[in-house]
Amino acid sequence: MRITRRKALQSVVGAGIGASLGPLARPALAANKPIRIGLLTVLTGPLAEGGIQIRAGTELFLKQRNHTLAGRKVELIIQDTGGNPAGAKTKAQELVERDHVDMIFGPYAAFELLAINSYLIQHKMPTLSLAAADDLTSRTPNPYLVRASATSSQAMYPLADYAARELKVKTVDTIADDFAFGYEEVGGFQQVFDDDGGTIRKKLWSPLHTPDYTPYIAQIGAVDGVVIGLAGSNPVKFLQQYASLGMAGKHKLLGGETAADDALLKSFGDEAVGFISACPYSASYDGTQNKDFVAAYTKQTGAVPGLNAATFYLNGMVTEAALHATGGKTDDRAALVKAMRATSFKDSIRGPFHFDRFGNVVGNVFMRRIDKSGSGLVNTIIKVYPNVSQFWTFDVKKYLATPNYTRNGTPAKLAQNAAGAE
Repeated sequence: MRITRRKALQSVVGAGIGASLGPLARPALAANKPIRIGLLTVLTGPLAEGGIQIRAGTELFLKQRNHTLAGRKVELIIQDTGGNPAGAKTKAQELVERDHVDMIFGPYAAFELLAINSYLIQHKMPTLSLAAADDLTSRTPNPYLVRASATSSQAMYPLADYAARELKVKTVDTIADDFAFGYEEVGGFQQVFDDDGGTIRKKLWSPLHTPDYTPYIAQIGAVDGVVIGLAGSNPVKFLQQYASLGMAGKHKLLGGETAADDALLKSFGDEAVGFISACPYSASYDGTQNKDFVAAYTKQTGAVPGLNAATFYLNGMVTEAALHATGGKTDDRAALVKAMRATSFKDSIRGPFHFDRFGNVVGNVFMRRIDKSGSGLVNTIIKVYPNVSQFWTFDVKKYLATPNYTRNGTPAKLAQNAAGAE
C-alpha cells in the first residue's frame, strides 16, 4: 500500500487540514524539488497500535512546519510493512527504487530493520528508525542509521538497576515476545540484574501473535517480580489474563519501554495499577515542549502519545536541525547523516539528548508507575536516569567485543565503568 502525503493527512489529521494545503500546486513543487521522506510503519496486525502512532507523530510534526523544512517542501510517502521482514524489504525497495526518497523514517520492529539493513547500507539511505536492534549501532554499525529512541536493551539497564537497588527484588521470571527485540530486552535486564545480585529463574518466550497467555502464566513461579518484554497490544492481553487467573498482586510487575506505553493506558484496567516500566519518553514529563506536544497530539488524534509517536516527532526535529546545517541539501547523504548525528538538544519532548559516535541516542530514561487518576490511569514518573547510553556504565571496548544478547545466550559479564560510556 502506498499512501501519499495528501491521503495520509486525510486519514489521520482530517480532511480540513488536507484541504488547507490545496494551494500547494504541482508546478510550485516542481520549481523547488520537495524532500521525499519514506515512512515505513505497521498499520495492520498486532503491532499496528504502535505503527499508527508512528504515522500520527510524523504527520503532526510536518503539519506544524507546514510541510516545509529548511525552505524546502516535504512529501511524505507512507508504506505499511505488515509487521514482517518480507513486507519491510518489499516496501523499502519501493521507497528507494520507485519513489526515490531522500531518507527513510522507520521501520518499527527490530526484525524488520535487521531484514533490510544491508539493503539500506548498499543504497546509502539515511534512516531514522525506532527499531531497536542493538548491534546496528554498536558491534556491526550501520553508518547511515540514526536512532532517537533507544536500543532494545538500553532502557532495561536502568530498569534492572531500579528493581534490584530500590525495589529490592531478588528473583524474577521474564516473558517476552519471541523475536530479536524480546531477546535483547531480557538480555539487557539480566546483564545488570545479575551484576546487582538478582536472579532470573525462568525466561518465557511467546510468539508475537499469541492469543492466550495462560500456558505461560502457569509457569510463573514463586518469585519477587515478573519482567514483561511484550510489544504492541500484547501487554494488554497478558495483564488481563494474568489478573483473570488470580495472579494480581502476587508479584511486582516490571516492564520495558513498550510494556506500559502511555498510549496503552486507555486499554488497561485496575490490573495494571502499580506496574513499573522504564521508557525513554513519558507523556508525563514536565517540560514545556512536551506539554505542547501532548496537547497538540491529543487534539489531533484524541489519544495520548506514547514512545512511538514521540520518537517520530523527534526524528522530525533531528531532520529539521540537520537540514538547516546542510542548507537544505540532501544529495550528499553522508554529510546529511553526519549533520543528523551532530544534533543535540538542551531540551526536547524527552528532555536533553545527543547522539553517540554510532548514531544512537544518549538521554533520559524515565521510571514510571501506573497510578489511578480520576476515571483513568497515568504513568507517574518516579525517577529519571539522565544521560543513559546504549553502553550503560560498561567498558565500551569490552561491550563491543562480547556477543549480542540472544534467545538462549547468557550475557557475558561486563566490567562496569563508573565513568560511564560515550
